[in-house]
Amino acid sequence: MHTEPMLRPGALKGKTIIVTGGGTGLGRSMTQYFLELGANVTIASRKLDVLQATANELMAQTGGQVLAVDCDVRDYAQVEKTLAATVERFGAVHGLLNNAAGNFISPTERLSHKAFDVVVGIVLQGSYNCTLALGKHWIAQQQPGTILNIVTTYAWTGSGYVVPSACAKAGVLALTRSLAVEWAKYGIRSNAIAPGPFPTKGAWDRLFPEALHGQLDVAQRVPLKRVGHHQELANLAAYLMSDYSAYLNGEVVTIDGGEWLSGAGEFSFLETLTPDMWDQVERAVRGASKKS
Repeated sequence: MHTEPMLRPGALKGKTIIVTGGGTGLGRSMTQYFLELGANVTIASRKLDVLQATANELMAQTGGQVLAVDCDVRDYAQVEKTLAATVERFGAVHGLLNNAAGNFISPTERLSHKAFDVVVGIVLQGSYNCTLALGKHWIAQQQPGTILNIVTTYAWTGSGYVVPSACAKAGVLALTRSLAVEWAKYGIRSNAIAPGPFPTKGAWDRLFPEALHGQLDVAQRVPLKRVGHHQELANLAAYLMSDYSAYLNGEVVTIDGGEWLSGAGEFSFLETLTPDMWDQVERAVRGASKKS
């Protein structure tokens, strides 16, 4: 059942949503489901050829309308042009999905300052550029709007070896919660999703090169012992973008099969103990109790 669509047909009918990084991976999967539910979607990134190919394929599959716009989210002027193009094409915009991201694994001391700039620029600067442009537009138009940000569970815990991403995602998390309070009076909701492992061809290969697949079985870190299916994330994103979640504001929803809680637990490593080893632990505990 987790691979099936969740919302009723037409749940996003009449809405127009801008999705950054919507041409590939999870962005494409969420875009496809928005279209299936009746939304118009603008997908934006720096690779117009990839975007246009995706737009053509998704329109053929869903019958929906997709506008592909070349946009570097680090450039506020390009974000404003994307907004203007969306309004010109569809008449209005109702939702923003800040999904564009960049990340790689590396010891921090091996990184150049430019590596930090790239990741923080796309993730944090890109998110606040898009958020600010859409927010100003909605407030000026006296129109409600919905912002949905893709963060990570290490946005609130931090994580070694992905420090630029952790810094940037923490900023996006703060942006989400801060504007949920400040802009609620304008009818603008702000929420976030913190996904666990959802394999995608591009990002997954950059984070976990094929040579390391055998040594880094990410599914084994998840209590459910599997990775996520794209439709599961798309279902959640569509719900948070829809009017069904109208009273949800400032929330960050984790969808990771319990992964981050398992890693945070002081004694979660005991998952590796076999029944025989537990028998030894019990005998040792009983022996210690008798002595005391």
